[in-house]
Amino acid sequence: MSASTPSSDAPHIPVLLRPLLAAVAPVTGRWLDGTFGAGGYTRGLLDAGADVVYGVDRDPLAHEMAQPWASKYGERLQLVEGTFGQMDDYARDLDGVVLDLGVSSMQLDLAERGFSFMREGPLDMRMSQSGPSAADFVNEADEQDIADILYHYGEERASRRIARAIVNERKISPFETTVQLTAVIEKCLPRSKPGQSHPATRSFQAIRIAVNDEFGQLVEGLEAAERALAPGGQLAVVSFHSLEDRIVKRFFQSRSSKGGGGNRYAPEIAQATPGFKLKGKAQGPDEQELKDNPRARSARLRVGVRTDAPSKPVDRDALGLPRPVFQGGA
Repeated sequence: MSASTPSSDAPHIPVLLRPLLAAVAPVTGRWLDGTFGAGGYTRGLLDAGADVVYGVDRDPLAHEMAQPWASKYGERLQLVEGTFGQMDDYARDLDGVVLDLGVSSMQLDLAERGFSFMREGPLDMRMSQSGPSAADFVNEADEQDIADILYHYGEERASRRIARAIVNERKISPFETTVQLTAVIEKCLPRSKPGQSHPATRSFQAIRIAVNDEFGQLVEGLEAAERALAPGGQLAVVSFHSLEDRIVKRFFQSRSSKGGGGNRYAPEIAQATPGFKLKGKAQGPDEQELKDNPRARSARLRVGVRTDAPSKPVDRDALGLPRPVFQGGA
């Protein structure tokens, strides 16, 4: 473990773990944690009674950090370096799948990974530590593409102004660090008031999503979970912002008997043989969780139970999936 690597035994609070375990109880059989990260959900599932958990993560650091404690569970824990969009290649006939979307706290905490506008480091943001980086994106993408990414992936209203400033700045000096990019974004937006998010929040989110193709990976992961789950198996997804949650919600709607009311992105779907049955409504954090873990503020948990209907590809347009204009690292 490198000196900059956070302690694998440092306190880590998985968001919505308590309601997730309650929603899928009793926890038995074979499970797959498609976003292993610091291992919080995996440990929760194993301690709750899962026979085996496959811990999948594309970040090599996640597997490095797990080594000191993984042996405690013996063969009950199977670590897999890969993407959750290919989970059905790693395991089939599963009793459950858990997906915790977005960037992990351990990635944010490492300045050298370049995810955080609050920490100076190289402008990287690659979860897999391979492929095009955030610096490649802001230094090479067309101004219109940058604006589209900021608007569609970050819901940033000042996307055109920021994109123009990025292109003008890189003519003077290429972007190399997080603080360079943060400074340019801050100049384009009013200073945040107390209680408001930092001006760079939405832009950093958008660039991170583009670099890692997170929306594309999410849809592939939902499709793979449908293929990997046995009838009666449960899919539990925790999302952290409205764009992710919208995709998950529409996926479950399109795969359940409840086709949804329909709109211009997701027309009403009559599902004769639903692939999932919805299990309760979306859950957010309670007061105790917010007290213990402020990061849970925007989190939403959705759970579906797999039927015996055949799996099939997802209609991306029906999910309202923003069309990517940057091919980032997978």
